[in-house]
Amino acid sequence: MKNLREISLPDLEVMFAAIGEPKFRAQQVYDWVWQKAAGDIADMTNLPKALREKLATEYFIPKVRINHSQYSNDGTIKNRLQLHDGYYVESVLIPTDKRMTACVSSQVGCSLSCKFCATGYMTRRRNLDFDEIVDEVTLLNELAMTHYNKRLSNIVFMGMGEPLLNYKNTLKAIERITSPDGLGMSPRRITVSTAGVAKMIRQLADDQVKFKLALSLHAPNDVKRNEIMPINETNNLKVLVDALNYFYQATGSEITFEYILFKDFNDSIQDADELVKLYRRVPVDLVNIIEYNPIDAAQFEKPDEEKTDAFMKYLTTHKVNVRLRRSRGKDIDAACGQLANINH
Repeated sequence: MKNLREISLPDLEVMFAAIGEPKFRAQQVYDWVWQKAAGDIADMTNLPKALREKLATEYFIPKVRINHSQYSNDGTIKNRLQLHDGYYVESVLIPTDKRMTACVSSQVGCSLSCKFCATGYMTRRRNLDFDEIVDEVTLLNELAMTHYNKRLSNIVFMGMGEPLLNYKNTLKAIERITSPDGLGMSPRRITVSTAGVAKMIRQLADDQVKFKLALSLHAPNDVKRNEIMPINETNNLKVLVDALNYFYQATGSEITFEYILFKDFNDSIQDADELVKLYRRVPVDLVNIIEYNPIDAAQFEKPDEEKTDAFMKYLTTHKVNVRLRRSRGKDIDAACGQLANINH
């Protein structure tokens, strides 16, 4: 059985012509698949029954479905999503006064083994297909409308997996999300977060992408970064700095550094000073300082408020554009680094 959503409109036209059907059938099917988010060929009621039955013998629509939702006290909604082959991923809707953000996954599990991230302790089972990522966004948009009467304003690829190791599907999903016959969202409202795959950051530059890029930095030097992020051994900070500068020169798109504070590991004034120096080597728009959210598998702790304030103050004094990102959805394990589904 072939995935009907992987067939482009021109290819659908060729397909229908080959079986003696009028050209407009292709547009009808395409609208059902993308505009009306049909989950079954049988739902395509403006197609003759015989044609629907014929299509159903060769094609299927692998719809993603919400298996379970959890609701946080702060309004965050975490969803366990079931894929057509029985695997699960998690996605999160994060409402604030100004934004309605979808945090989406790009892989089932992850191969990068970052020491502070729950997903990093899972095996990577497979990449998500582009249409599954689009489904995640569509489902979260429906939840936003149902619960808050607002459409999504932002999308962050910060859920399970490394999006740049699922490059083709990530870019194709964004193409559909930003397409006028998709969700029509501006690419400037989409941020792709990477643990630092330098080769693919350069590929983003060559492909002239319009979305924003976030680097999960989390340590200001190679020694500490190697300790918590094995990917740094093959993609060290110098290589990443060069790749990020190449990306910015080619696209002009915003770059953010993401930096989780870990108690007595990367939260000293010396760490802050090294971060300032790194910040000055790349045209970074913003440094997001993130509260650490504990997971069972790791021994890290969150620093106290005094230490966090001192770190923030040092950055601000040295003219770093910095923001403290308070984690949301902690009570339902929906915060940064907590998505896993290890038990499912």
